[in-house]
Amino acid sequence: MTNVTLFNPANVPAFARNNEMSDTAKALTGGMSAPTKRLSIKGGVFRLLANGKEIGAVDERHLDVIVVKAAPKISRIFYMAKYDPDNHAAPDCWSNDGERPDPAAENKQALTCISCPQNEAGSGNGNSRACRYQQRLAVVLANNPEGDVLQVTLPATSIFGKEDAEKRPLQAYARYLAMQNPPINPEQIVTRMRFDTTAEAPKLFFQPMRWLTDKEYEVVQRQANTTEANRAVVMTVAQADGVKPLALAGKPPAAVEAEFETPKAKKAKVEPTNDDSEPEVRKTSAKPSAVPEKKTKLADIVADWDES
Repeated sequence: MTNVTLFNPANVPAFARNNEMSDTAKALTGGMSAPTKRLSIKGGVFRLLANGKEIGAVDERHLDVIVVKAAPKISRIFYMAKYDPDNHAAPDCWSNDGERPDPAAENKQALTCISCPQNEAGSGNGNSRACRYQQRLAVVLANNPEGDVLQVTLPATSIFGKEDAEKRPLQAYARYLAMQNPPINPEQIVTRMRFDTTAEAPKLFFQPMRWLTDKEYEVVQRQANTTEANRAVVMTVAQADGVKPLALAGKPPAAVEAEFETPKAKKAKVEPTNDDSEPEVRKTSAKPSAVPEKKTKLADIVADWDES
C-alpha cells in the first residue's frame, strides 16, 4: 500500500478524523504545529499556500469550492506602514468581530473600532479607511471535499456591493441563496469563485453550480467541525502563515491603554495602500519559491499535498 493510499482522507478511521497533534507528535517533530493551509487571491490568481509557502497556482480564472464555515462577523485589519520587503512585520492591529481590537494585537489604535481614527474616511488611500474589512471563510475544493480545509480571506470589494446579473459579491450571493424556495445554505452547494477581470485589484464574484450529494454533505458537515475549519475563520493571514505580531517599542500594555482614555487617539500617519487587495503578509521567513511551471493544474497541486 502506497503512502498516497494509506493517508488518503477517505481512508482515515473514525477515531482520527478530528486529530490534533499530540504531545508525542510535537516532541518528535521538534515542537512544530500542524500546517495551516490557505487559498490566496493575490495578484488575481488563486494561489495555494501552506504556512506561508506557496505550493502552486491555478491557471483558471475560477475555482469551484464548498464553503464549510464562515466567521460569524466581518473582521478588520490595519497596517501602520506600507509593505516593505526589508522590514517584515505582522498587522499593527486587527479585530475578529469588527467591534474591538483583538487582545493579541500589540499596537491597538483605539479601545473600539467605531472610535478608531483608522476607521475614518480619508485615513487610507483617497477617501477610504486605513483599517480594512475582511471576511474569513473555510472551504474545501469541490472535487475533493474530504481533502484539506483551506482558509480564504476576502477583501471588502469581494464582500459588499450590489449584484449585476450573475456577478454577485459574497453578501449579495448569500442573500440570493436565502431567497430561493426552499432557502439554500452555502454549505449545501458547490460555489464557483471567479475573478472580476475588469477590476484593477483582486475581486471575486460567486455563483452557485450544483447541489451537493448526500454523501458530500455528510463530509462537509464533518469538515465544518474540524480544528482546521475553526482556525481558518479566526486566524489572520499573518497568524496562518506563522508571522508573530511585533511588540510595542518599550511600551507596556497599560501605557498603551492609557493613551485611549483621552477624548480621541492621535491619528497615526499611514502610508497609502490599496484597500482592495489582499493584505501583504510580512514575515520573517525566506521568500517562497517560485510557482512550479508545470504543476498549475488543481489536480496536480492537490496530489502534491496528499503526498507531503
